[in-house]
Amino acid sequence: MRRIFRTTLRALVVLAVLALAAGLWKREEIARLMAVNTLFEADRIVANFSTMNRAFLNVPVPRGDGPVSPLPQGPVADLPPEVEAWITDRSVTALIVLKDGEIRHESYHLGTGADDRRISWSVAKSYLSALLGTLVADGTIPDLDAPVTRYAPGLIGSAYDGASIRNVLQMASGVDFDEDYLDYESDINRMGREIALGGTLDGFTAGLTARARDPGSAWQYVSMDTHVIGMVIRGATGRDIPSLLSERIIAPLGLEAEPYYLTDGEGVAFVLGGLNMTTRDYARFAQMIAQDGVWQGNRILPQGWVGESTAPSAPTAPGAIGYGYQWWVPVGAGPGQFMARGIYGQYLYIDQPRGVVIATHGADRGFREDGVDDANIAMFRLIAESL
Repeated sequence: MRRIFRTTLRALVVLAVLALAAGLWKREEIARLMAVNTLFEADRIVANFSTMNRAFLNVPVPRGDGPVSPLPQGPVADLPPEVEAWITDRSVTALIVLKDGEIRHESYHLGTGADDRRISWSVAKSYLSALLGTLVADGTIPDLDAPVTRYAPGLIGSAYDGASIRNVLQMASGVDFDEDYLDYESDINRMGREIALGGTLDGFTAGLTARARDPGSAWQYVSMDTHVIGMVIRGATGRDIPSLLSERIIAPLGLEAEPYYLTDGEGVAFVLGGLNMTTRDYARFAQMIAQDGVWQGNRILPQGWVGESTAPSAPTAPGAIGYGYQWWVPVGAGPGQFMARGIYGQYLYIDQPRGVVIATHGADRGFREDGVDDANIAMFRLIAESL
């Protein structure tokens, strides 16, 4: 009996040592998984959104060695009185309003500051759209109606087999995907946990095999469509997205601080929502878009791409919000009124006719509640009309 006890005790000690070794070996992955599972908690969300590089793998997007481009201060705007309550109700952390390229309002809230490099979430999708436009113009990717598998052969046999580049640009791939961020078991949250444990975005995407409808037949917001755009760009150029985005978009903008992308376990950028930069630098990008791709007198995007990519060309339902190439078009918007949008209150709102750009970040845990998005858009319109 004593021998059995000693043998059992030794076995337990060995198991404990193995478990400790495994824990040390996997501690980074476990820490990232814990970060994913607590990312949106009420007492952490604000700080988390400004310090994503502390918890997740990341890679810099070089800003280049040029000077910081001016973002001049104009007369301080007297914003509508409703703005103050909206900032509180929607947990806004940063708000910058530009009029004709001048800062008319800049404020930071909930303990955040101007130097914070904030997570973009899906605002990053619009950056990738801009990058793609440069590759279309130079002939690297000349045909948006080409199949995505021409440049991303790893998707052969997946649900993306048969979808065109234009289909995924317009979120009309037909792939069956659950985008509910509030459902722990949804596809988007399953993807987040897999990446936190060192999985690969390419592998996850190639593993999607269910199709809800034919490609191009109807719009459905599927964030993995944006990752497919990234796969196409990488396949066509042989380049990684951070260095290519730096060369063609970021360095020419003359940003204040070096941005960074979150990455998967293989260092592949999380292009569907992992870009991080200061709110002023987001505003610089949006102002360049508002100026039809021109910044400081230099053309960054090909002429006509802004108009094409922000037109409501996707097959959305009649009367619903419109969608272009990774840009949103609000219901009732006129020509030149569109936006980039991310979960929890990240927006770049652009009103070209009025010369207004609004960059806002938030930690709004109620962003999915009925009417919140419509109320935000109404607030942006109110601000634009007041200037």
